[in-house]
Amino acid sequence: MPETGDAHRYTAGWCPDGMIGYAETAAGGRVRYLTAGAGPPLVLLHTVRTQLDHFQFVVPMVADRYTVYALDFPGMGWSDITVGARYEEPDLRAAVIAVIEHLGLTGMTLAGESMGAAIALTAAADLAGRVRRVVAVNTYDYPGGMQRANSVAWLAAGGARQPVPGTLVARLENKPILNAIMRGGLHDARNLPGHYVDELRRVGRRPRYARVATAIFRNLDSLIASRVRYRSVSAPITLVYGEGDWSRPSDRVANQALLPGAHHITLRQTGHFASLDQPGQIARILLDGTT
Repeated sequence: MPETGDAHRYTAGWCPDGMIGYAETAAGGRVRYLTAGAGPPLVLLHTVRTQLDHFQFVVPMVADRYTVYALDFPGMGWSDITVGARYEEPDLRAAVIAVIEHLGLTGMTLAGESMGAAIALTAAADLAGRVRRVVAVNTYDYPGGMQRANSVAWLAAGGARQPVPGTLVARLENKPILNAIMRGGLHDARNLPGHYVDELRRVGRRPRYARVATAIFRNLDSLIASRVRYRSVSAPITLVYGEGDWSRPSDRVANQALLPGAHHITLRQTGHFASLDQPGQIARILLDGTT
């Protein structure tokens, strides 16, 4: 039976047949994941400041061809917030691998968006032989990032990275601020559901969540440093960028040079949050080659 606890009521609303599970990590604390559908495994990794519900429009489109495992990164969504936890790329990657090992997955498609795309690539390097394909959407592995979205995002992300006021800035987040930041990642602001912003704010009010958000923004440099691992990925790679993504042409060219064998796709009328702007297109890319 699906878990129906208060923490998971939003996920149960859009995926009533899904199952919520938790996997322990070596660093302590549990990572939440959603299981839905039937077929070969597809692991989905979400963006900065979101959670597995970021894929709420994609999962129903692919669940008849995949068994989908959508994860909340440590401390994010409804994963445990552990005192003293670290949120650099190696720590997030280790948590993803812990979930995959907990589930015993092989022959998987490993897909992510934004921060999740970078970690999909680095985790695939550690999981050689178990990953069938990597789909990296709007890979977030360059300086600036969210600060390029709009003035509100520039102030919020920049402030959160500061050593002294960072946690205070994160605590000041409210629905209008979060709404403005999220819209800065979309080609069409109408693709941001108000109920999803409400859920993100509900998560943002969890005790100690402001410290998690601050740590994530401060550790984005570790995602940039992790690019050296991309060349070690042996599975086929699809690099997807929205026309309106925060990345610059030079950022995209740099990754294409690191991954010369990758298949490249550019999505028109798509911003950084492609799974909200163009869920049908993302589903089509994920389903390509499954039959």
